[in-house]
Amino acid sequence: MKRDPTAHLTRPDALHPDTATRLVPMDRLTAITSLIAEGAVFEGNFHTALDQGIKIDGVLTGNVTFENGGTLHVGATGRVANTRLEADYIFLEGRVTGTVIARKALEIAGSATLIGDVSYDQAIDMHPRARVRGKIEYRGEIEDQ
Repeated sequence: MKRDPTAHLTRPDALHPDTATRLVPMDRLTAITSLIAEGAVFEGNFHTALDQGIKIDGVLTGNVTFENGGTLHVGATGRVANTRLEADYIFLEGRVTGTVIARKALEIAGSATLIGDVSYDQAIDMHPRARVRGKIEYRGEIEDQ
């Protein structure tokens, strides 16, 4: 039987076996259509005004910016360096060095390493085994108590 090379983009069960998202909706992850595959190296910037998604299982050196919406998934084998990542939903399982901006939800899995500053507007979930070195800032409104 021939293996479908795009199966991981459309089937929820094809995500990393330890993947259990709590904030990033599964339908956002399964709707991702762009991929930097494991073993691939991409140098440059990814920018769109459309509400799309990208998964990075390979190596990316550059920025990823979704002006409106957007879902970004750095898989367990993904490596992103010298970057600025910006999207509504960001799910990190791999290694990221740079600035991360999540307008709706940011999830950092136990397999993730993040070296750089993070800002988020609504929600963050960080696994106790995640390794983060940098500043984490909430950009939403804080009501006086």
